[in-house]
Amino acid sequence: MTAESPSRDEPAQPTNAERIGVWLVGARGNVATMSIVGARAIATGRAETTGMVTERDPVSSLELPPVSTFVFGGHDIDPTSLVDQAERQCERNGVPDEKTLASVRDDLAAVDERIEVGTAVNCGAAVTADSDHLDRELAIRTVVDQIRDDYESFRTAHEIDRLVVVNVASTEPELASPDRYDTRETLEDAIDSDDRDLPASVLYAYAAIDAGHPFINFTPSTGNALGGIRELAVDRGVPHAGRDAKTGETLVKSALAPMFAGRNLNVLSWEGHNILGNKDGLVLEDEENAAGKLSSKGDVLESILPDIGHNRVRIDYTPSLADWKTAWDYIHFEGFLNTEMTMQFTWEGSDSALAAPLVLDLVRLIVHADEFGEGGLQPHLASFFKAPIGVDEHDFSAQLHWLYEYAARHSDA
Repeated sequence: MTAESPSRDEPAQPTNAERIGVWLVGARGNVATMSIVGARAIATGRAETTGMVTERDPVSSLELPPVSTFVFGGHDIDPTSLVDQAERQCERNGVPDEKTLASVRDDLAAVDERIEVGTAVNCGAAVTADSDHLDRELAIRTVVDQIRDDYESFRTAHEIDRLVVVNVASTEPELASPDRYDTRETLEDAIDSDDRDLPASVLYAYAAIDAGHPFINFTPSTGNALGGIRELAVDRGVPHAGRDAKTGETLVKSALAPMFAGRNLNVLSWEGHNILGNKDGLVLEDEENAAGKLSSKGDVLESILPDIGHNRVRIDYTPSLADWKTAWDYIHFEGFLNTEMTMQFTWEGSDSALAAPLVLDLVRLIVHADEFGEGGLQPHLASFFKAPIGVDEHDFSAQLHWLYEYAARHSDA
């Protein structure tokens, strides 16, 4: 496993700015591809920063690394090139458009050379027949060491000042009995004793944090949620955040549900039906892979509306939708004098176009935390996630307030 030398065609970086390495786990997936396209288009002035929280007051008052300083690399088990992935998204979804894609095509090809073969340990339905992944017979400790070597080779070859690892891979099945790994000692013992139950996301997170690299879990997969990983992050003083990015239907729920609570309206039933057509939708057809996703989507309402009568979420794969997703929600509630009423909404959006700007935001914010020595969990980033680790508050406005307070605190310092 090797990393390529810096390309002579890499764009010039801002004077005195750090080079920020962004290592994407699932680097050839839809979200990763759109994130790279967006970052390079922003850096060259071909795209606006719409959708990026870090480009809006008060968060923009923080001294954050410019997106133009991002240098991308990653792991994947999909052999399809980044250019082919972007072309397919352009043709099937219209996002990115042809002009934007043409402007970043060379950048995508350069990044593609920096993508290493990843592990598929316990990834479930995410592993397809044409996957190119590390030998399943390798010892778990050997896999961790190879992942860590890939991080370091990339950092050295591309003169990276600070590396952030972001998991944007397909959702894994839930880990059985995660309490077994509640401490750093039990987790490291499991790695050393070749525990085959540990999923890929945990191995990526462990390798990153143990090496001192901030980690972001954009997915519902276990990753950095284990107690042992959290303890390691505190010991190492490394910031990390997750899990399961909040981009669509759940974002609306977390903003809308507090309205019913605030007005003391009794929600009798809340039905959510999601359909999407990309690889994530296909992977979520598998019940084991879908379990974690459904749990994080459902828990938001249970937290905000603890007395809700009925709460159900469905996710169905609809191939013709490609990267577009649709959510239809039906809310049956009771008001004054036992009056029963209903509210319905439909959310339609491009899955990757909603997610990509948040990837860029989170990288910038986790770098900021790392610069200020703010290791461990980052509760002020809760608004980005459906199931923010270590945070029980799911009210979107309350979560945003924490982020704004964080920005104000650092701006006044």
